[in-house]
Amino acid sequence: MTHDQTRETLSIGQRDSELNERLSQGLDEVNFPATGTTAADQSSLSVKVLDEAGELLGGLSGWTWAGLLGIEMLWIREKSRKDGWGSKILLAAETEARRRGCDRACVSSFTFQAPEFYQRHGYVETGRTLGIPGGAEDVHMFKKLDQASKKSAG
Repeated sequence: MTHDQTRETLSIGQRDSELNERLSQGLDEVNFPATGTTAADQSSLSVKVLDEAGELLGGLSGWTWAGLLGIEMLWIREKSRKDGWGSKILLAAETEARRRGCDRACVSSFTFQAPEFYQRHGYVETGRTLGIPGGAEDVHMFKKLDQASKKSAG
């Protein structure tokens, strides 16, 4: 019995931007028909705060997709964390998401980061991923972005 040799190759390495782009395109080919959405229904989102010297004080990165705000990262530098910037940045992102037609939001936060912060802002835990290094867990959360929140956002 003989085995045909193939020309396929498998490689392992660090982040590959070209590969990420192609994988994203491939998933879009599946996701759009399955969800009834198009590329026009998705966009990136960022909120950035600079201090008086032009240095990064904090910010948020995420995305919106067909009514859903996804928060990827929110960070505030150590010395500015008690000044309310986390809340201001989160509120700004939620306000922009509503402007884009979003009515819900999702985020995850390690237990050693800030799940309580998001819960104070109306996010509800929907599950956890166990096995994070140091005995931590990744807390997955969801929030309905209702009109009452929009009005209180100013």
